[in-house]
Amino acid sequence: MIKRLKIITIQLIAGANFAIVVLMLLVGFSDRIDPEQYPLLACVGMTFPIFLLANLLMLCFWTLFAWRKLWIPVLGFILAYVPINIYVPVRAMESPPNDALKLVSYNVSGFGSTIAKGDHFDSVFSYLCHQQADIICLQEDNDTWRSADDRFAEHFKYNARVKICYDKVTWSNHVGLHTRFPILRSERIDLTSSTRVNGAAAFYLQVGADTMLVVGCHLENIHLNKKERQQYKEILKGSMERDTAKAEGKMLLGKLSGAFKIRAAQAKAIRRYISEHRGSGPVIVCGDFNDTPISFTRHTIAEGLTDCFAASGRGLGLSYNQKGFNFRIDHVLCSEDLKPYHCLVDSKIKESDHFPVVCWLKMGHNP
Repeated sequence: MIKRLKIITIQLIAGANFAIVVLMLLVGFSDRIDPEQYPLLACVGMTFPIFLLANLLMLCFWTLFAWRKLWIPVLGFILAYVPINIYVPVRAMESPPNDALKLVSYNVSGFGSTIAKGDHFDSVFSYLCHQQADIICLQEDNDTWRSADDRFAEHFKYNARVKICYDKVTWSNHVGLHTRFPILRSERIDLTSSTRVNGAAAFYLQVGADTMLVVGCHLENIHLNKKERQQYKEILKGSMERDTAKAEGKMLLGKLSGAFKIRAAQAKAIRRYISEHRGSGPVIVCGDFNDTPISFTRHTIAEGLTDCFAASGRGLGLSYNQKGFNFRIDHVLCSEDLKPYHCLVDSKIKESDHFPVVCWLKMGHNP
């Protein structure tokens, strides 16, 4: 009787593990779902780490109690290799060659973070100077009242700032580029935004004999106010009454799906812009996508490009540092004629609600 009960229990747990593997695969490849057509389904990519962790726990369980069933979670990890490597790559970090270009992409939150009130221009500027990067792309590079342009010009030979919101918007949002390479021209990429403050900019750099296209992004955010953020955290903690949690969860899901839908259109527009304007030189796309690694936004923009963190980074690389909202939403992508090295999220500087993404890129690579 006990033996029979044990067999039934093992079969039930094995069935549960199969279900976890199937769901992990469906969620892992959900970045192919277009939010403009299925906005609610597009949200499921955010749950990928839950199924990844569940399958890992199953691996531990079978190792301890029924090693013959280990093949189930192992097969799941093998089949889900692509989304796993995108979400949490595991590898030894390769040191960049001496002639690789150093890139820093950083949402500086206007140099006055929402999580650390005050004036942070000097500390952020000092950090950026210390990096000695070849290309620095900043989102929310909005500090113009302290002669910031003059400060940047003292340290970086070429500088450009593009206003990515519409002219009638009173709150200004810019993408800035600071580099040692000549900036031939720059322009705003025409994107639709619900609040008209998110968007992208294109910069054309003279790098040797090549014209490099650098696209800096600050795509649609969810626009949660302070109260809604607190409610979200209470839902995660389970400290909210059931009926209230259900109503608030529905509201949050609506905002999430709405933002996914807008970002999908923005991602398609950026993809089109690259296709129409790319010459024979290399392409870099970087910035605050406001979307996770398993998302239609990242997948669409990354078509034909290399995800630098997935190719050369390690771990989760959480770039947004608000508690309860810890995700990698800042990305760096490059064309096939660039090889990424040692892409990382630098969590040492905390003056913004984002951490900078640092990556080295070797020119002339052709797979």
